[in-house]
Amino acid sequence: MATSTSKKTGTAPRAGNAKSSTVQVQTAAGAARVEVDRPAHATFLVAMTHGAGGGVDTKDVLAVRDVAVARGGVVARVLQPYRVRGARAPGAPGPQDAAWLEIIAALRQEFPGLPLIQGGRSNGARVACRTAAQAGAQAVIALAFPLHPPGRPEQSRADELRAAGTTVLVVNGERDPFGIPDARDASRVVVLPGETHSLSRRPAAVGEAVGSWLDDLAGLAG
Repeated sequence: MATSTSKKTGTAPRAGNAKSSTVQVQTAAGAARVEVDRPAHATFLVAMTHGAGGGVDTKDVLAVRDVAVARGGVVARVLQPYRVRGARAPGAPGPQDAAWLEIIAALRQEFPGLPLIQGGRSNGARVACRTAAQAGAQAVIALAFPLHPPGRPEQSRADELRAAGTTVLVVNGERDPFGIPDARDASRVVVLPGETHSLSRRPAAVGEAVGSWLDDLAGLAG
């Protein structure tokens, strides 16, 4: 993997007894920063990314990390190149998706043979769905999938969920102004009462939804 490695310095608490590190992955769009948590005996790989202007330490993404590591997953939380540069908007989907696929290729080289689950929150969930087939992902975790811009239900993005071509878990808040995907648009849609787009009020509920789903994925979770 074309990376540089540094000691982890972020504020997010460590995931149990997992070993944590920070690496950089060079892409055509610039460097991505990846926070890696790896258990002693890894059986699958989870690559998670953030929302449009966010980071990788949101409560919902950390909840996914914790339940995945507990089940033997290496978890790579990816800060995409545009965020490393300090930009808040991801730009056009094409270059963003291409950079993501470069990151996934580097992670696969570092962790060969591990089944891949990729995902993210909001815009990151869209990236994960759009690239799932090319990345060879066996499943996708879509947190707070933004079904449409607020107040514009006619501009549905449900086709991105359907195009993933693999098992997709959606976890959305009941009060999400970006809408809630229909049960027919994904393999499983979990709607959390009282939650908004941030999925920050009850991160344990996010973890429970993802953990239960991981347990149902034969061959990926122990």
